[in-house]
Amino acid sequence: MVRFASLLRCLRQVFVALALCVQVQATEMVYVPVNPAFGGNPLHGPNLLATAQAINNYKDSPRAGVSVGGSLSGQSALQQFNELLQRSILSRIATASASSVIGSDGKLIPGSLDTRDFKIEIVDLGGGLLQIKTTDKASGSSTSFQVSQ
Repeated sequence: MVRFASLLRCLRQVFVALALCVQVQATEMVYVPVNPAFGGNPLHGPNLLATAQAINNYKDSPRAGVSVGGSLSGQSALQQFNELLQRSILSRIATASASSVIGSDGKLIPGSLDTRDFKIEIVDLGGGLLQIKTTDKASGSSTSFQVSQ
């Protein structure tokens, strides 16, 4: 037992001596941003901008009939409503006013629907084609389009 204790003491002294001889050097890891917008070197700015412009595939092309605010310009209230109705029916979004003309299977049901300002008629043309006619009650003007079921 005495021998074991002296062996442990000797090993402890060796480890202490080794620990004192070994120098450990460590530094902090420091993040340095590249982008000048986040505190990086301002000289990186032109290079980053040139790279971004070189890989940009998007070409802005103004759409005819749409103003900067996104509203449809040059169209009457009837044309705007008809375009909205076309989008709703083609994408099968059943809104409260359109729920009576769309069946549970997502298909249009021939018939008519009256709103405060418009009358919407869905007529089965046969062969899977339906005609949707929208009439403005105030002016009497109408517009129509066809969809297939």
